[in-house]
Amino acid sequence: MEDETFTRRELAAMLAALPEIGDVQEADGGESAVRQLGETAFDAVFLDISMPGLDGMAVARVVGRLSTPPAIVFVTASEQHAVDAFGIGAIDYLLKPVRPERLAEAVSRAAAPRRPQSAAPRPSQIDELAVVQVENGRHTAFVHRDDIQYVEAHGDYVRLHTGEGSHLIRMPLSYLEEVWAPAGFVRAHRGYLVATGWVRDLWVSSSAGLLARTPAGDVPVSRRHARALKERLLAAVRDEEST
Repeated sequence: MEDETFTRRELAAMLAALPEIGDVQEADGGESAVRQLGETAFDAVFLDISMPGLDGMAVARVVGRLSTPPAIVFVTASEQHAVDAFGIGAIDYLLKPVRPERLAEAVSRAAAPRRPQSAAPRPSQIDELAVVQVENGRHTAFVHRDDIQYVEAHGDYVRLHTGEGSHLIRMPLSYLEEVWAPAGFVRAHRGYLVATGWVRDLWVSSSAGLLARTPAGDVPVSRRHARALKERLLAAVRDEEST
């Protein structure tokens, strides 16, 4: 659902060519997209930011209010809205021109939450991404999740902050929020996750507002996420005291 006819049709053709994809429908603007979403149940919606009428962000907010919302993937030419996109709940953010392998990754992520929940997890899924492999030219680093103190969204990537430095990997923040929640990672801000075990305290800055202090740096905490973060920190302290 994009504003450029050629790009929209090209994307639809790329999607239709993937074996996981069934029917593909197009919309030529925001209002048309909302109308189709209200009439038909979709598994995923691919949105541009700039569209005639309602923009992609507005459409995504409507999608989020549906009783069974489809997965949201943004497809756009600019990185500047990535943090907002993941804050809305997008599972991926693709930059134009879209590469086939990145589109396939996005489709896989869109399908993942809809797999049967009754199926027993594979051993590799039990502790997903306990170690993150980071490719940097000819160098490969292996970063242990327990060493990561907070995660920061950077467009199509996230930056993993440890006590020794930071590492940039291509992955949506919303995905890490989902798979690392059992390990104590909590959304502190629309563009940040923080590991509760590394939070030393919360403090208020006159310029930046509420911050979570970690050895690797301060993490902004939005009003929207402050209460949940405080509750998780209190729960973590109680768990430590009871052991």
